[in-house]
Amino acid sequence: MNKILSLFLFFSTITFSQTIRYEGSVVDDTKTPLEMANVMAVNQANKAVDAYAITNDKGKFVLNLKVNSTYIIKFSYLGMKNKEVTVTTKSENITENIVMEAGGIQLDDVEIVREMPVSIKGDTIVYNADSFKNGTERKLEDVLKKLPGVEVNADGEVEVEGKKVTKLMVEGKDFFDGDTKLGVKNIPADAIDKVQVLRNYNENSILKGVENNQDNLAMNIKLKSGKKNFWFGDATAGIGVGHTDERYIINPKLFYYSPKYSINLISNFNNIGELPLTINDYFKFTGGFRSMMAKGGSSFNVATNDLGIALLRNNRAKEIETQFGATNFSYNPTKSWSLSGFGILSTSITDLETVSSVNFLRPNSGEVSSTENRQDIAHQKSNLGLFKLSSTYKPNSNFQLDYDILTKYSKQDENNSLLRQSIDNSGTTTENITTFKDQNPISVNQNLSFYNTINDKNILAFEMQHLYQEEDPFYNANLETDPFVIPGILPGAPAILNVLGYDFEEQRTNLNQNRFVQTNKLDAKLDYYYVLGPKSNINVTLGNTYSYQNFDSSIFQILDNGNVNNLSQSQNTNDVNYIFNDAFLGLHYKILSGKFTLTPGVSFHNYSMNNEQLGSNFKQNFNRVLPDFFALYQIKKSESLTYNFALTNNFTDISKLAEGYVLNGYSSLSRGYRELENSIAQTHTLRYFKYNMFNFENIYANLSYLRTVDAVKSRATILGVNQSSVPFNSPFADESISGMGGYGRSFLKRYKASANVRLNWAKFNNIQVNPVNNSEILITNESFTQSYTFKASTNYKNWPNLEIGYEYSINDYPNSKFINEKPFARLDYYFLKSFSFVSEYEYNHYYNSDKSSDNEYDFLSASLIYQKTKDSKWEYKISATNLLNTTSLNDDSFGQFSTRTSQYNVQPRYIIFSFKYNL
Repeated sequence: MNKILSLFLFFSTITFSQTIRYEGSVVDDTKTPLEMANVMAVNQANKAVDAYAITNDKGKFVLNLKVNSTYIIKFSYLGMKNKEVTVTTKSENITENIVMEAGGIQLDDVEIVREMPVSIKGDTIVYNADSFKNGTERKLEDVLKKLPGVEVNADGEVEVEGKKVTKLMVEGKDFFDGDTKLGVKNIPADAIDKVQVLRNYNENSILKGVENNQDNLAMNIKLKSGKKNFWFGDATAGIGVGHTDERYIINPKLFYYSPKYSINLISNFNNIGELPLTINDYFKFTGGFRSMMAKGGSSFNVATNDLGIALLRNNRAKEIETQFGATNFSYNPTKSWSLSGFGILSTSITDLETVSSVNFLRPNSGEVSSTENRQDIAHQKSNLGLFKLSSTYKPNSNFQLDYDILTKYSKQDENNSLLRQSIDNSGTTTENITTFKDQNPISVNQNLSFYNTINDKNILAFEMQHLYQEEDPFYNANLETDPFVIPGILPGAPAILNVLGYDFEEQRTNLNQNRFVQTNKLDAKLDYYYVLGPKSNINVTLGNTYSYQNFDSSIFQILDNGNVNNLSQSQNTNDVNYIFNDAFLGLHYKILSGKFTLTPGVSFHNYSMNNEQLGSNFKQNFNRVLPDFFALYQIKKSESLTYNFALTNNFTDISKLAEGYVLNGYSSLSRGYRELENSIAQTHTLRYFKYNMFNFENIYANLSYLRTVDAVKSRATILGVNQSSVPFNSPFADESISGMGGYGRSFLKRYKASANVRLNWAKFNNIQVNPVNNSEILITNESFTQSYTFKASTNYKNWPNLEIGYEYSINDYPNSKFINEKPFARLDYYFLKSFSFVSEYEYNHYYNSDKSSDNEYDFLSASLIYQKTKDSKWEYKISATNLLNTTSLNDDSFGQFSTRTSQYNVQPRYIIFSFKYNL
C-alpha cells in the first residue's frame, strides 16, 4: 500500500511542477461577478482542452496551464457574448480579469458547451464523456466513476453530490424505467457523448414550479451522433481456461435510438457468477412507480410474506448459473402520444454454503444465554419476471395523461440441509435438519394520473394507483427434536406443553405450513394548486387509501408412516379478512422569501379498520391531525441547507394481526395480535450541500432523527435456541440517529479524491418472556454502526491510472463489536494503442473486539483486452476472477434478541477467454 501511495504522489509531483496558474475573475459590464461562467483553455499546438473551470460566486477562476505554451482561453455565459483571449505562458503565474458583454445566444455557444469537460446550465450539470475517458472504459459505469462528484457503488447505484440518482434516461427516454444498475452495467462506453445530471428533477413539468423537488436527481445519457438512428452494441462469448468444470459466458447487447422510437435488448447466459439482476434487485424494482401518498402523512405498507430465502452477498456464492433476457422500448405514434415498456426474465440456480453462529442475549446484560452454531448447504432455483407498459398523452404543455401497468412474478424454491449445534444451560445437542421453501408471488400495479394547468392561477393533478398481490409461500422443516415443546413451566400446566399440539412421539418432527395472502389496495388523491404569485402557492389535497386483505394459513405434520396429521386447532390456522381505510384532507402553503423556501403543511385524517377472524370483528375508528414542514435556505446557487419535519402514522398490514401461529423457520414461531394500533413516527432531517465548480469541490452532510412512539415490537419467548413471539404496541419510544457526510475534490483534470462517513445509532425496546415463570422483562438494546471510506484516483491518457482507498467499518452490538478493515486498489492502463489492462484488489481483515473471531481474506481480479484500433470490430480478452482463490468472506448482523456472524463460501478462481464483436 505504501508503494502504491508513493507512486500516486510521484505522478502528482510531476504534473504540478510543469504548470503555472492562470487566474482571474469574470464580470459583466456593470462589474457584477458572473457565477458559473464556463472557462476553457485550448492548447494551440494540439488543439486539446488542457484545462477548464467554472467560476465561483465571486466570478473567480483558476486554470493550471503548461509552461511555454500558447492558449486560446474561451469564456461563455448564458445571455452573454462569447469571449476569447490569447495567452502565452512562460514560467510565471498570470492574473487577468475578464469583462463580458450582454448579448444573445450565439451558435458557437453550443460548440463551447460541447467541448467543455464540465459545464452548468441552470439545474443541469453536463459532463463531456470523452474528456474523462482514457481508453480502458467498456461500460457506462467505467465512465461515471471518473466524473467529478459522481460515485457508483457495487450494486450499480449512482450518487451525485451525495444524492442517489433515481432515474436513468438515454436520449431523454427511460432506460428500463430508470433502473440505474442495468444501465451502468450494460450501456457501451464508446457510445456515450454527454452525461447530463438533472437536479431538482420532476417527471411532470406542470408541477415543477409548485412542488419541492430538491432531493430528486435524474441522469440523461446523450449518444454520439454515429450511434443515433443506427443499431449499436456488442456480443461477447467466452469459455473457461484450465478448469475441470466447463465455464462459459454469452452476453449479446443491442441498442437502437431515433427520435421516434428506441429498442434495447440485453441478455446474459453464464455460470461464472455474473448476475445482471439479483433476487434483492427484483424485490426493490419499483418500475418507476412513485410513493404517491407520502405527502399525506400516513404509511400503510403491504408486507412481503416471503420465507427469507437467502440472498447473495456481493453476488458471490459457491456456484451460480444465470440465464437473463431483457428488452426495453419506447415509441412515439404522434408528437403528443408516447408508449414505452420493458420485459425482464431471469433464471438462476445457486448453491450456497455458510457457517454461522447466533448468540441469543440475556435480557439487559449483554451476556450470551444460548448459542446456535450452524453449517448450511442450500440449493436455490429462482425464476423472475417483470413486465411494464406505459402510455403518456401530452397534447400541449398544460395537459398530461399517464397510464402504467407493472406485473411482477417469481417462482423460487430452496432446499437446505444444515447441521445445528445448540448450546444452552441444559448442555450441548447436535442435530441434522432439512428444510424446503417454495413461493410463487405475483403482483399487478396500475397507475392512472392526469395533470392540467387550467390557467396561470389554477392547476389540477389527479393520481390513482391500484395494487393486486398474491403470495403463497410453503414451508417444510424436518427436525430430530421437537422445537416447540416446552417443559412444564407454568403453575397448573401439563408436564410438557406442546405448543402446536403435534405428535411428538415420532422419530422426526416433520412440520409443514401453507400460507396464502391476497391484497387489493387502492390509493387516490386529487391535488389543487392555487398560484398566488411567482413566489407562493396554496396546495389542497383530497386523498383516500383503501386496502382489503385476506390471510389464510394452516400447519400440518407428516408422520413417520407417511400419514398427515392436520394440526387443525384454532391456534394453528388463520382465516382473516382485514379492511383499512384512510380518508384525508391536506393543506400546504409554499412561499419563496429571499433565499428561503418555506412549505408548512397539515393533513386531517379519518381512519377506520376492521379485521374479521375467530368468528368476530374487531373495529377501530379515529381521527388525527398530522403536521409537516419543509424549509430550504439557498445560501448560494450551489450551496443549500434543507430541513424536513414530518409526523407520520404507521400502520401494520394483515400479517401482524392474524392470531394463529405462523412458522417463520424451524426454530421460530410467531402469531399476531388483532388489537394492534398504529405507531407514530416523528422525523427530523437536516441536509447540507455545497458543490463548488471553481475548484470541483463537493461537500454534503445529512443528519436524521427518528422517534417512534407505540411502535409495533415483539414479545418473545426464547427457550434455548428456539423462539416464539407476539407483536405488541410498545409504550416506550424507539429512537435512531443516522448521519452521513462526504467531501470530494477533483483537480488538475487528472486527480479525484473523496472521503465519506456513515453513522447510525439506534435504541429499541422489546419484551422477553421468562419461560420458567411467565414473567416479562423489558429489553432495551442499542446498536452503533460506523463506516469510513477514503479514495483517491488518477486519470491520465497515456500513463497507468491508480485508484487507492481504505474502508473501515465498526458494528457495535450489545454483546460484541465487529470490525472490518478493507484497503483496496484498482489499476487500469491503456497502452500501445491496442491493449487495456484492468486489475482490482481488496483485502479484508475481519475481527471482533476480543479477537475470538479473526479472519483475513482478499480478492484479486485482472483482465487484458486487445483491440487493434479503437474502431476495430473485434476485441479479445483474457480475464481472471478471484485470482488468489479465496474460499470465503465474513459478515454479521443484529436481530434485537441476538447477534449473528457468518462465514460465507464464494466461487473459486475462474480464468475466462472471451471475444467480443462491436456493432
